Amino acid sequence: MATLLLRLTGPMQSWGTASRFDERDTGLEPSKSGVIGLLCAALGRDRSAAVDDLALLRMGVRVDREGVLLRDYQTATGVLLASGKQKDERTVVSPRYFLSDASFLVGLEGDDVALLGSAYAALASPVWPLCLGRKAFPPGEPVWLPDGLRDSDLQAALATYPLPAARGVSGARRFIFETGGEGALRMDQPIAPFSERRFGPRFVRQEERHVPVSPSA
Repeated sequence: MATLLLRLTGPMQSWGTASRFDERDTGLEPSKSGVIGLLCAALGRDRSAAVDDLALLRMGVRVDREGVLLRDYQTATGVLLASGKQKDERTVVSPRYFLSDASFLVGLEGDDVALLGSAYAALASPVWPLCLGRKAFPPGEPVWLPDGLRDSDLQAALATYPLPAARGVSGARRFIFETGGEGALRMDQPIAPFSERRFGPRFVRQEERHVPVSPSA
């Protein structure tokens, strides 16, 4: 059992799981589909490639700094109508929500150490640019952590990894752990290649834990 840690920090992030038509939502923490998509970019996997191996990894999130939920005003043309038809001359307002100034530590746990090792190496030298939910939202800090491949389970890896001084003083932080079948429902489990845009349910639970500050910070 091993856990791969990723640092997701940036001025703007968006992790939508329920967007329909003109409106684009975001969750308050990274979605599993978004994180798996980021790994696919690092590994150079095409959108038509299978993601079954990555989807099997169990995900957890530590919220080092809660983001501020904001809405971006945009307009769009050529948006699909409810009937499924596209009207090129139609212009609509498209509200797009995002998180400002958020910071997360994400963990992916699995028994396939070779897969996690490949992902760890790819994050250090990604094939394609990485983004935080949308192509326009690049990371503000490296996603790759020098000591991000941990020989421990998900809970221990997230709880014991030191909090940088820039994230504030030590104390309680919000954690979200993927569970086997109990808790809050999230519709962000990849069940097919991303080109098919098919996602299934998964369950998560939320809790608070104390996090230490890095002694070298």
